[in-house]
Amino acid sequence: MSELHQNYIAGEWVSGTSEIENRNPSDLTDLVGLFAQASADQLDATLDRARQAQVEWAAYGMERKQAVLMAIGNELMARAEELGTLLSREEGKPIAEGKGEVYRAGQFFTYYAAECLRQLGENADSVRDGVEIDVRREAVGVVAIISPWNFPTATASWKIAPALCYGNAVVWKPANITPASAVALTEIIARQDIPKGLFSLVMGSGRDIGQRLVESPKVNAISFTGSVPVGKGIASAAIQNLTKVQMEMGSKNALAVMDDADIDLAVTLALGGAFGGTGQKCTASSRLIVHSAVHDAFVEKLIAGTKAMKVGHGQEEGTQMGPVVSEQQLNENLAYVDLGKSEGAELACGGVRLEMPHDGYYMSPGVFVNSNNAMRINREEMFAPLTSVIKVDSYEEALTTVNDTNFGLTSGVVTQSLARATHFRRNARTGVVTVNLPTAGTDYHVPFGGRGDSSYGPREQGKAAAEFYTTVKTAYISAGKPF
Repeated sequence: MSELHQNYIAGEWVSGTSEIENRNPSDLTDLVGLFAQASADQLDATLDRARQAQVEWAAYGMERKQAVLMAIGNELMARAEELGTLLSREEGKPIAEGKGEVYRAGQFFTYYAAECLRQLGENADSVRDGVEIDVRREAVGVVAIISPWNFPTATASWKIAPALCYGNAVVWKPANITPASAVALTEIIARQDIPKGLFSLVMGSGRDIGQRLVESPKVNAISFTGSVPVGKGIASAAIQNLTKVQMEMGSKNALAVMDDADIDLAVTLALGGAFGGTGQKCTASSRLIVHSAVHDAFVEKLIAGTKAMKVGHGQEEGTQMGPVVSEQQLNENLAYVDLGKSEGAELACGGVRLEMPHDGYYMSPGVFVNSNNAMRINREEMFAPLTSVIKVDSYEEALTTVNDTNFGLTSGVVTQSLARATHFRRNARTGVVTVNLPTAGTDYHVPFGGRGDSSYGPREQGKAAAEFYTTVKTAYISAGKPF
């Protein structure tokens, strides 16, 4: 009988009203564990306790908070191999990616541990004589965090770490597809010197627990990463209580390959950007916009590189691309393959379900050619190991095509021209721009976020996170008459 993993409610590990199975998408015979599903009453109880705990935590000294976050970060980095293997087992990504994700999650905590000691305010003289002004940031209160399955440890960490750094309480609802990583991170946080109930893990479906969480008047702020439809639903619910909202949602990222590009570099960037993480990244290179002068040479090498990728079990040596995370996701991916064909795009390679030694959700990475930007496969986020090549005849057409989308998260250009690179990074309408780098891959100490349907609310990461996790207070002080 597999171990039952519990929720962490109001400072205690407790069972729920039911449980779900968590299976390895690389091998469906591998049961990772059973995970409790929280009840509505448990959620309400943890929200009540969180409000009390937040007041206690806000009163902790800076160095005491800093020590807590540093301990969490150091343990994550020290256990990156162990926890990265667990992450790979439940999500499907290769172990190397899992280890890297956990280590990066540790870096988020150590970065914000340092930020605990850098919370400087501002001061000014008033327009009134004898009055001084003090401006500082204070905790927003209780933060609900709803995180996705594609980066179950990293994305949660870049939300939890700043939330705690700036003095907030956290109620975390992770994706039900990857609960093991959530429990592992919670176990580390629960051992720290924090008030009982400051941090809670409430596992459950978005329809039940997630909806009740975002509708609660006891929540002061909601940080969400997921799909556009769910994000819009959260925003609609949050506005009823005037709850602060930060959301990272869909994308349709483009990598533009110019006629002066280093083709080998461009292909390497495209392969990593499109198929890393099985294409299940919000920063994935879903559209490859290629100048006609280098189009044929680029496509030939891209197809060869795609066919050469090793698809396999996430825990096996040499695997470059693991399985898709779930049967539902696999079926959606294959439906997009059929859609692309029906729209007139040519599937040059891949895009089929694979029979492997282990029963899992495997598919081959796929490349569409002869596509155009009006096709649905180039308008909608597929979240799949699929990418489309769009041929253009000029830099100007490439930039126009990059910007012709409802999304605006990341974009990239491959060129040896400084002038083009400068023009592109100034005129691409995305929150993140890369030059001669993949569209996927960002640093933790600078802002992250997009435009359009990709993002809503203040930016994540770096010092920009303070905008969401704090509220500003302006104080006026009269010192009275001097001696």
